[in-house]
Amino acid sequence: MRLTVIFVFLAITAVSCSKFAKVQKSNDYEYKLRMAEKYYVAKKYHFASQLYAELFPLLKGQPQFEDLFYKYAYCSYYLKDWPNAESLFKQFVEVFPNSPKAEEMEYMRAYTFYRQSPKAELDQTNTQKTIGLMQTFINTHPESPRSKEASGIIDKCREKMEDKAHKSAALYFNMGHFRAAAIAYTSLMNDFPDSEKSDEYKFQVIKSYYQFASNSIEDKKLARYEQVVTECNDFIDRFPDSKLRKEVDSYLTLSKNNIKDPSNEQAKTPN
Repeated sequence: MRLTVIFVFLAITAVSCSKFAKVQKSNDYEYKLRMAEKYYVAKKYHFASQLYAELFPLLKGQPQFEDLFYKYAYCSYYLKDWPNAESLFKQFVEVFPNSPKAEEMEYMRAYTFYRQSPKAELDQTNTQKTIGLMQTFINTHPESPRSKEASGIIDKCREKMEDKAHKSAALYFNMGHFRAAAIAYTSLMNDFPDSEKSDEYKFQVIKSYYQFASNSIEDKKLARYEQVVTECNDFIDRFPDSKLRKEVDSYLTLSKNNIKDPSNEQAKTPN
């Protein structure tokens, strides 16, 4: 049964390819365009795209060109050829800036970068490009019904960027690079000031500086414990109702005690 299904599939594919080859060989451009439309409607984007590519330079300036350009760009999108789709969406707006479809093409250009945005651990260049282009779209088309969706995508991208920065800071801490971790968590707070995790990041800054002080040579400990005290006081001012307040108070007390009597340093971390 399975072999039969495979054989039928291969036979249908061979027939389709044979028909398409005949279409490609035709010199009748109107016929090719009609067939490209049929393939497009049937979601056979690979075939449609090849025909549109052949017709693209031949129909420039013709009444059909705008629609051909539009569908050619979408063929690349549906085939997940993101770089080519992005380029075609961009070119469409440049060639037809006053087209009713121009706004859609601007949005789709930004969206292709979103589709290329990888998981948080990887390089986020495409995520950053998505944020920039989506924000430009919102600024340029504030009344567009797509602006709300663009705003939601920006939020998702910023969450991913925040997650990446968080993972990087945590990696520094776990590797024992406490000063680098403190700086990374501080940058994380500054880059994402509206984050719901701001108090957690600030707490990690305190923990990092405390560990940095505890592991320092004697001559450096005093100034570094003073840094912890400063961070604890800043935390209390900014997050007076945080669930982490009790732990922050413990770090504050320990740091002050270690400043008073460095020779009798207490436990490296609060209980």
